[in-house]
Amino acid sequence: MFQFLNPIWFFSAAAIAIPVLIHLWNIRPGKVLKVGSISLINAASRKSSRSFKLLDVTLFILRCLLLLLIALLLAMPVWQKKVQAVKVKGWLLVPKENLTETYKKFKRTIDSLNRAGYEFHYFNTGFAKSNLKQILLHPKDSILASPPAAAAPLANYWSLFKQLNNRVSSPLPVFVFTPNQAKYFRGNKPEIALNLHWQTYTPADSASSWIQDAWFTNAGDIRVIQGNSTPLGTAYTYSTVSATRSNPAFSIQTAGDNAQVKPANNNQAPFNIDTTTHRLLIYADNSTDAAYLKAALQAVSSFTQRKTVLRIITNPGQISPQTQWLFWLSDKTLNHRAIKSCNHIFAYQKGKILNVNTLMSNAGYFSTALPDEGKVQLFKAVSGDSPDPSIWRDGFGKPILSAQQYGKTSIYRFYSRFNPAWNNLVWSNAFPTWLLQLMQASHQANQPNSDKRILSRQQYMPVITSATHTIAAGKPAENKSLGRYFWLALVIVFAAERWLAHRTPQTHNA
Repeated sequence: MFQFLNPIWFFSAAAIAIPVLIHLWNIRPGKVLKVGSISLINAASRKSSRSFKLLDVTLFILRCLLLLLIALLLAMPVWQKKVQAVKVKGWLLVPKENLTETYKKFKRTIDSLNRAGYEFHYFNTGFAKSNLKQILLHPKDSILASPPAAAAPLANYWSLFKQLNNRVSSPLPVFVFTPNQAKYFRGNKPEIALNLHWQTYTPADSASSWIQDAWFTNAGDIRVIQGNSTPLGTAYTYSTVSATRSNPAFSIQTAGDNAQVKPANNNQAPFNIDTTTHRLLIYADNSTDAAYLKAALQAVSSFTQRKTVLRIITNPGQISPQTQWLFWLSDKTLNHRAIKSCNHIFAYQKGKILNVNTLMSNAGYFSTALPDEGKVQLFKAVSGDSPDPSIWRDGFGKPILSAQQYGKTSIYRFYSRFNPAWNNLVWSNAFPTWLLQLMQASHQANQPNSDKRILSRQQYMPVITSATHTIAAGKPAENKSLGRYFWLALVIVFAAERWLAHRTPQTHNA
């Protein structure tokens, strides 16, 4: 079937009016009549000897055809042919960024599925279809030879499964092969209705070390946090380094505008040392809540040795610009000025108060995997389901602390209170630790690629529902471009027009 991919260019066919006007408009001068006597001349109205007459019809047709061919060529003509749909046995999906390593890990299984007629797709946004055999035969033209993009965002496998659930029918077998590292999982577990067969592996590069944060202490030394990640977990080591003496573990540069530190035996880029003084403000309706929080923050400051100024304020007008943290322990509404003045705000969430009997954890998405010893008893909570990312959760997976970005300010909404009547957090040794982790995470270097933790199958597997759905597949069509034929016709018509234009003699008026 003849089709045009860009039919809007048909408007350019209006250019045919140009040769039409040129060929139709023919002004002929009046004839001179010879007479023998002026008596034969009678006064008469002046008439114009002007007429419309089509000249050089063949040349006119060629020029119109030339303009019409240009318009059709711009409209991109194609011949659309319906292709007989091939029944697919199933889908085979592998992430593009991990294709080489994943194929080596599951070579026998992937080759078997490929020979059995499973359709290969990349496990990335859009699920692009490709030919695995051609990729392996010609690695120079495939992703195997392409270096990974350092700035590319990490894939979110749970989000991809939500998208896949809308692309594939439930009965169709889907085989997915991916790494099992925690950095590829964000958000909530999806509920999907897929015939899913998911196999994972631990990548070979399963250990990393980096500088997570560094700052000057009140004594003039440098406090360095060094992260170390393995499949079993991520640990942070705190070190105090002299700013003036050499250190075998770190290379320090304090000359110039920016003080920097980097591991001595590491190719990591130098890390800028924080030289600022952190300002922490507490505004509270209840002095008891403020006292518990102040004690925990003092413990954090003593441990980190960061330059810190901690104050309790009673008036929102006392909030100074460039405040690092504002702890808003009040049901009053935050004003716009306070939000703009602070980098981070920890605020009580207003709402209906519920009596509960559960545990709360600061493990985020993986809180259900922690033993109860790492959790805190929760007695009361504010009702509400936040669409924002949850940092602390209760035993039912509901948010206890959510994070929201408001311009340049991070706002953390707490669905409980710093009070023994609400939870045991204020009595727990974990209270300063939770605050430390929250405050460090807010300004530490983001190192998602350095996270080497792995998840178990129970942790990463989506929730498979019994519901079924069928995706209606449209009839595939193949578009064959006809551009080369129109180009050939255009060249022939142009050559004929030029030849005829130079061959046709000029019309002389008698």
